[in-house]
Amino acid sequence: MQGQNIWRVTIDTNPEDCNLQCVMCEEHSPYSDFIPTLFKTTGIKRRRMPVEWIDKIFIDAKKLGVAEIIPSTMGEPLLYKDFEHIINLSHKHGIKLNLTTNGTFPKKSVKEWAELIVPVTTDIKISWNGATKETAQEVMSGIDFDEALKNVKEFIQERDIHFFKAGYYCRVTFQLTFMQNNMSELADIIKLAAELGVDRVKGHHLWTHFSEIENLSMKHSPESIEQWNRFVQEAYAVQGKYLKPDGTKVVLENIIPLNSYSQLNEVPQHYDCPFLNKELWISAAGKISPCCAPDNLRQSLGDFGNYQDKGLVEVVNGDEYRNLVKNYKSIPLCKTCNMRKPKA
Repeated sequence: MQGQNIWRVTIDTNPEDCNLQCVMCEEHSPYSDFIPTLFKTTGIKRRRMPVEWIDKIFIDAKKLGVAEIIPSTMGEPLLYKDFEHIINLSHKHGIKLNLTTNGTFPKKSVKEWAELIVPVTTDIKISWNGATKETAQEVMSGIDFDEALKNVKEFIQERDIHFFKAGYYCRVTFQLTFMQNNMSELADIIKLAAELGVDRVKGHHLWTHFSEIENLSMKHSPESIEQWNRFVQEAYAVQGKYLKPDGTKVVLENIIPLNSYSQLNEVPQHYDCPFLNKELWISAAGKISPCCAPDNLRQSLGDFGNYQDKGLVEVVNGDEYRNLVKNYKSIPLCKTCNMRKPKA
């Protein structure tokens, strides 16, 4: 049964709740009209997943053999009013969390959040888009770089204390968006990660949601692709030179060269989707999706139903999903997807 391959589920608990305005964000960017349009078209100001659904999702996920659940990667999940209930469900069902946060740690102290999060989380991905205050605050409008740096240091300290006491290790990752206005600092971000004890630097190329940011893509031109490839070389040189306090290298993920003559328009044919038959997404309104592509683009992949009336196993064993798995490399969105990558 295909459903047995699904090991992770993302739930968009509160996508419109955020305390930052990152330039590349589909919903919260200064260039985005998503939230006003949402209200005009639906009368809803903020979509928030009912906590009753989350109870059921954990039960279904456990039956399916899911190992991890990701609370919202859109918006700031720690602003979700029932986030501590999600932590309790993680304990109850033995399903780990995988958390993406903007690193502001709202509503509680970093220590308080760490004590709650670390014991049930495999990886905390902290959005990080610069090695300098100027660049970071330009990309992530509203962030206080000095405060964010302090937060990371404190969180890692608490993570290490928990590891010493309980023997359980929660990985910490810097999550980047690769853009022309921040990748000149990629090597310095990796160096900073090593100094802080951040385990991994991971990222993806820019989804150009708005015309105003199209020229920020590292895939914008042959020249920008050549520039990206130089940044990649520098990244791996720095990875080997600067080690974490425990003497190990920072793991680099998705930092790979681009083919200048083919990847302006399409990714190589042999690049695979990292999500199909492995992960599913459930929106705050219950819509089930096969990947994390922007919502307006994802619609071209098919209609996979709504969680209010369709189970996850039913989705992955349905004809719509099976056809996508079989034919995705011929679909226009998938041909240009920023997330496809070569096999490890």
